[in-house]
Amino acid sequence: MTIAAGVSVANLYYNQPLLSDIATTFHASARAVGSIAMLTQAGYAAGLVLFVPLGDITERRRLIALLLVAVAISLAVAAGSPTLGILAAASFAIGVTTVVPQLILPFAAGMSAPGVRGRVVGQVVSGLLVGILAGRVVAGAVAQYAGWRSMFAAAAIAMVLLAIALRFMLPLAPPASGGLSYGGLLRSLGTIFRAEPVIRDAALLGGLTFASFSAFWTTLAFRLVEPPLHYGSATAGAFGLIGLVGAVAAPLAGRMADRRSPRQTVGIGLFVNVASWVLMLFVGHTLIGLAIGVVLLDAGTQVAQVSNQARVYALPAAMHGRLNTIYMTCYFIGGSLGSGAAVLAWGAWRWPGVAGVALGALGLALGVYFISSGGGRPAGPPRPSRPRAASVPE
Repeated sequence: MTIAAGVSVANLYYNQPLLSDIATTFHASARAVGSIAMLTQAGYAAGLVLFVPLGDITERRRLIALLLVAVAISLAVAAGSPTLGILAAASFAIGVTTVVPQLILPFAAGMSAPGVRGRVVGQVVSGLLVGILAGRVVAGAVAQYAGWRSMFAAAAIAMVLLAIALRFMLPLAPPASGGLSYGGLLRSLGTIFRAEPVIRDAALLGGLTFASFSAFWTTLAFRLVEPPLHYGSATAGAFGLIGLVGAVAAPLAGRMADRRSPRQTVGIGLFVNVASWVLMLFVGHTLIGLAIGVVLLDAGTQVAQVSNQARVYALPAAMHGRLNTIYMTCYFIGGSLGSGAAVLAWGAWRWPGVAGVALGALGLALGVYFISSGGGRPAGPPRPSRPRAASVPE
């Protein structure tokens, strides 16, 4: 599950180190191609609402295989896009269909005993981080030697192969909830959001943290091509290798969340993120400054992410698919807004503007962290869900 989550989530991030090359191909501005990254993340948020709740009422293995085939088709369209507009539409479709990792996470959490759930979530999230960062590395290298279109074509083939493999390797996963229609399932998202203060708090903190993270990765390629650095897409992708150091933070954060309050470790992650951006604001004109900042940024983001998800998955298993939908939708809405604001800030104020966007989002997150109680102990599910939650097998 960890490997599948990492391989599939990379689809969302292939485009980030390729943006300068895409701009050259279509003779487009940084603002125009920046919409590619923003639309991919916005599409992912839409896919979380449309497809991830289905994991509570349908067999997950089949749903995962179908979505992998759908994302393969979207990637193939991106590879052959004749215009920037078609590439933008394909990027949105890639985001909508690349929700397999968010079906795998509750799948794994639901199979775990409560005492090790944080560790399991941390392990799968570490796979996600490796996929996110390694995807950038691979994309940068492939674009350097074979062009950006080749990256999307290779990814399409990889998704077809992964769909075939998972169809036979994953266990059957009967639905955790029964008796709900698709419409009822979607309507219950609002009920759960209103009833559970933990999910509201975690979703807001997660979205603001990811806004800061996305601001960096969306504008990195533009920062590297400008003076005094003058580097291309391969270097932008290679920053993913540096960020892999932060992958060790995810399983460590999971163990910390099992031993102490997960919300306390969220606070640690926020402060590490702030430190990374303060550093990159002042020494972001050097490769070493950016490299140290990337390590801190990825580590802090993963600490906050794993801790937030450990809080979410402590709630009843019958709601895990919908809880994950709420959390990750807010998470990627935050990422999309962070990407969009960062591109605008880059056009107006260059790197200091991007740092201002990221630090502003983190400042809001720290305000929420200190002002809100975080919901205290996880509340129970809405009343209609209680009998079903008790019947879910561990």
